[in-house]
Amino acid sequence: MSPGQIAGALIIAIGMVVAAIAFSVVGALLQTADGGTDLRLQRLEAEAVEWQEKARALETELSQVRADIATLREDLSLVANRAPTAQSNVPIATPSGDVPVVLFDHGETEELTEEMQLAKARFNTGVSQPNNRVMHEILGPPRSSYGTDCQPVTNPNLKGLLKTAQVANIRVTMIQPAIESLERIMARLEASDPDIHAKVGTAGALCARLIRGSSRSVSNHSWGTAIDIKLEGVLDRFADGGTQFGLLILAEYFNDEGWYWGATYNREDSMHFEVGVETLRRWQAEGLLTPGAE
Repeated sequence: MSPGQIAGALIIAIGMVVAAIAFSVVGALLQTADGGTDLRLQRLEAEAVEWQEKARALETELSQVRADIATLREDLSLVANRAPTAQSNVPIATPSGDVPVVLFDHGETEELTEEMQLAKARFNTGVSQPNNRVMHEILGPPRSSYGTDCQPVTNPNLKGLLKTAQVANIRVTMIQPAIESLERIMARLEASDPDIHAKVGTAGALCARLIRGSSRSVSNHSWGTAIDIKLEGVLDRFADGGTQFGLLILAEYFNDEGWYWGATYNREDSMHFEVGVETLRRWQAEGLLTPGAE
């Protein structure tokens, strides 16, 4: 073998050795890099899980804080709703006349139209909202068709029950038992809260029409069993979530007489009061919903 061939063979051998060493080094480096990457990924995954747990804990705390705030708002509403300056201890007869109750003297109330947050759970206890099915069952349809504006009642039986009367400061057209019930409410209000009684007005009672925003549901005003109340000539704003202070007080009188308060609707309607299902059925059982009944 010539010197040139030997040199060539050595060069080839050295190249192969260098290549093998380089391959081994690169492989070792890659293996080390992969191990480090896996370790970092594991650490990041562990940190992500830890942060997710912390976020869930914070969400739970936030929900509890929100619930506490809602409870505090309702408690404040209850305090604002019944904070009498003095107790009059004037016995007022209940509708049945059997058991006297004591109402509170709220004193001079100057801000009846101030809006308050409503503690819904306190009102309409034991009073059910009458839907259209119940109203048709008890009193029949007021008329055959309806629009968004007031129209006259055409049902002769229902027309026979309607009366127009002056009740305290307001003149209303409703079915006779509802007028008598409203008279009892206003009499109790005058005895206990004369300042509020003097400032009560109405935006209307009888009105055969559809419920606002509906194309098929009939308003209970159509049967003469509902009334909208305003205070000092001011109507409570519809569906804004607030309620005039004076209406919070009035609602207790209406609830005691078996009327349902519209403030607890999904779309708050604090000016609206309507005779509840239980009261309507009692009137029906007593024969008060028959035209000509005394």
